[in-house]
Amino acid sequence: MVCVGNFANKPRTDITAQGGTFSFHMGSPLPDLRQISSWMLTHSPNQRKLAKLIPSLWKRHGREDVSMAGLFLANLSVEALAQDPWMAFIHLLQTQEPLSAVLEVAEEIVRGGHSSPSDEWLVAASEQSPHWHQYCVLFLSLRKEQTAASRRLVSTAPKGGELFERIRERLLVSEH
Repeated sequence: MVCVGNFANKPRTDITAQGGTFSFHMGSPLPDLRQISSWMLTHSPNQRKLAKLIPSLWKRHGREDVSMAGLFLANLSVEALAQDPWMAFIHLLQTQEPLSAVLEVAEEIVRGGHSSPSDEWLVAASEQSPHWHQYCVLFLSLRKEQTAASRRLVSTAPKGGELFERIRERLLVSEH
């Protein structure tokens, strides 16, 4: 279709996706974004310049922008970021972010070889607001083992949407 906005194409792509006829994604799929970020990380003469792109990508807040910001956070050195990736990440978060985006970036950071924040850090961050409490539970969900402090954090978290409640339920069930 020529000169037809995405709002007109969206219903058609939803029907086609539900029908299972084709495998496609609106926008750039994550494997392509991984390849692009890998190329940029490998060929950039100045990694600090890539680190400086992260806030702008996050501010645009498109799906691809958030994914690229997460890939850069996970794979740039602490020196290029000028701080720990978790600290850089929490400075990007606004008052309320989609939990799926927060979880995606947190998963990338862990996949990049960075351990999840300490219990003390998570408890202090969770006291900031109900949203921060939920973010901290998401960060905890990426750990292999839970502690008494992390179990308390999960059990006292405010109610959330479907994704959050599934994660919380999995964490609560796994502690027994």
